[in-house]
Amino acid sequence: MTWSSSQNVADNKVLHLTTLRRRTRLPRKTEIWFVVHSDRFYLFVETGEAAAWVKNIRRDPAVTVRIGEPRIGATARVLDCKVDRELWEQAAAIADRKYGWGNGLPVEITPVVPRTADPVITVNPSDSPCAARAKTT
Repeated sequence: MTWSSSQNVADNKVLHLTTLRRRTRLPRKTEIWFVVHSDRFYLFVETGEAAAWVKNIRRDPAVTVRIGEPRIGATARVLDCKVDRELWEQAAAIADRKYGWGNGLPVEITPVVPRTADPVITVNPSDSPCAARAKTT
């Protein structure tokens, strides 16, 4: 399965999240329910801040996401109940519709969009303003 946007996988049930362990820096894999909102993934942590993978994200927000076969790099952040209240409620409502459950601490996963290569610009030296100026002197 390939996917180019998060909406293409919104109907899938689980997402495989890989974080780096806080102490050993070894990968920690977690399979978890997810929802999609505004091209981001939202996961709900039943155990809140006690979850090891949440602690890993607090230390290093760089994560890997897999839904099906492709893996993508992403950045994770734990939502703040005051600052992100509206977003929290929107994601929880989507989870409630999808799974019948939207409780817990929400974590936002933002896929990292690979940068395209910088364009190669070729300059003909005779087209430069300095070359034109040199011809007139």
